Amino acid sequence: MAGQFDVITEVDRPIEEVFAFLADGENDPRFSPRVLEIAKTTGGPAGVGTVYRSTVKDAGIKTRREFRITEFDAPRTIRWTETSKNLVTGQGGYDLEPAGDGRTRVRLFNTLTGHGPGKLIVGAALKAARKEADDFGKRIKTAVESAG
Repeated sequence: MAGQFDVITEVDRPIEEVFAFLADGENDPRFSPRVLEIAKTTGGPAGVGTVYRSTVKDAGIKTRREFRITEFDAPRTIRWTETSKNLVTGQGGYDLEPAGDGRTRVRLFNTLTGHGPGKLIVGAALKAARKEADDFGKRIKTAVESAG
């Protein structure tokens, strides 16, 4: 079983600045409290093929995650897929577009898929993610606006 959640938020920063912030996966802990630590494991600037390894805490359980950027079209599109083997994995991305007056509209989406016994819990994970989506969008907005 798989399902998707998404959120749209507007950030009071130009699209290039928002893209640069979101493209640096090491910024994730600034808006995602579930990310306890994260590091880029490949060299060079972020782009297609860049890998980030993280430790996250969901429902009180710590897991290690690895994501690879699969699409990178500055300053509008970032896509990633999880390459780690966990009970529930994700793939998703950001879509950015100018919203006028130096603002940027950001859409974050993530598709969660359950594997093995994870098929039994993916529904609960999706429900929690959907419930949290609006607050997640607000945290992205706050983090980007306070960064620059």
